[in-house]
Amino acid sequence: MPSIYDTRQRVKIIFIVLALLIAFIFLYVSLRLVKDLSAEEKNKIETWAEATRILVGDNPDVDLVLVLHVIESNKTIPIIVLDKNDEVLMSKNIEKVSSDGSVPREIVQKFKRKNKLIPIVIDEYNTQYLYYDDSVLLKRLSYYPFVELLVMAVFFMIAVFALSSTKKAEQNQVWVGLSKETAHQLGTPISSLMAWETLLKDRYKDDKLLEEMGKDILRLRTIAERFSKVGSKPELERACVQDVIQKTVTYMSKRVSGKVAITTEMPSEPVFAMMSEPLFAWVMENLFKNAVDAMNGQGKIFVEMTSSGNRIALYVSDTGKGIAKNKFKTIFNPGYTTKKRGWGLGLSLVKRIIHEYHDGKIYVGKSEINKGTTFCIELKKA
Repeated sequence: MPSIYDTRQRVKIIFIVLALLIAFIFLYVSLRLVKDLSAEEKNKIETWAEATRILVGDNPDVDLVLVLHVIESNKTIPIIVLDKNDEVLMSKNIEKVSSDGSVPREIVQKFKRKNKLIPIVIDEYNTQYLYYDDSVLLKRLSYYPFVELLVMAVFFMIAVFALSSTKKAEQNQVWVGLSKETAHQLGTPISSLMAWETLLKDRYKDDKLLEEMGKDILRLRTIAERFSKVGSKPELERACVQDVIQKTVTYMSKRVSGKVAITTEMPSEPVFAMMSEPLFAWVMENLFKNAVDAMNGQGKIFVEMTSSGNRIALYVSDTGKGIAKNKFKTIFNPGYTTKKRGWGLGLSLVKRIIHEYHDGKIYVGKSEINKGTTFCIELKKA
C-alpha cells in the first residue's frame, strides 16, 4: 500500500508535468504566431520590392499612384536598398542614421548579417539588393512568450511559497494542538498512578515490583513532559552532552534485544551544550529505535561524539539495511515511512527538535544498502 508521502509525490509530479505541458503549448502557439507574422512581413517586403522595381523601370503604362501608395505604406519594417557596390540607394524606418541622413556602415553590415535579402532586378545590367529587418512590433512579439513564461514562473513560485508557508503554519498548529492535548490527556492517569504508587508503598514497603512500577510512572511523566515541550518553544539549559547520551544508551540497552550491541566513543572531558534534555533524549531514542528496526533486532549501534571549536558532532551508526541515496532528505518528511505500521512522524519530529529547538542540524551522513546508515547531528557548544 503506497504511503501518504508517495501519493503526495505522485500528485506533485503530475502537477509539474501538466504545468510544463501548458507552458509548452503556450510557447508553441506564440512562436507559431510569430513565425506567421514574420512570413506576412516578408510578403509585404516582396510586394514593396516589386513596386520599387516597377517605379524605377521604364514601363509607361504603370499606375504610379498605386505604386507610390505601396511604397509609402511601409511605415514599420526597416529596409535598406544597396547597389552592386554596396552603396546605400534608399533606406526607410531606420532609427540610427547620421546627421546628414546617411546610414552608418555598421548598420548596413548588421542588416547584411541577418541575411534577409530580396534582389530587385531592374534589368539585366542593373540589380539592387533590398535588406530588411523585423518590425519593432514583431520583435516585441517574439520576446513576449518568454516574458510571459517568466512572469508565470515567478507567479508559480510565489504561489508555491505562499501555499508552503500556509501549510507549514497549519502543520505547526496541528503539532501544538496534538502535543498539548496528548500531554493533557496523559496528566490525569499519571497523577492517579502516582497516588496509587504512594498508597501501595505504604502497605507493601518491601515489594520490589513497586520499584519497577515507579520507574514506569516516571517514564510516563517524562513522555508527557516531552509532548508538552514539543507544542511550544522549550527553554534550553546548559547540559553535559555525554551524560544525556549515556543515560539514553543505558535506558535503551535494557529495552532492546540482547542481540543488539550499543557502544559509544566520546571525549573524556565534559562537553556542554544548550539543550532541552527530555527532547534531546527523545531524539536519540528515535534514532536507536529506527536503527533496531533497520537491523531486524540484531546488529550493532555505534555512537561517536567529536568536539572541535564551537561545534559538536554526533554520529549514530547502525549495521542495518541502509537507505537509498535519493531518500536521504525524504525520510525526514512527515508521513514518510517504510513500515507497514507507523505514522511516519519519528524522524520528522527529530528534525523539528534539532533544527527549530536546538538551532542544529541532522542529516544522513552516509548509507549503504545492506551495510548500514550513519546519522549526523550537529550542535553548538554552550
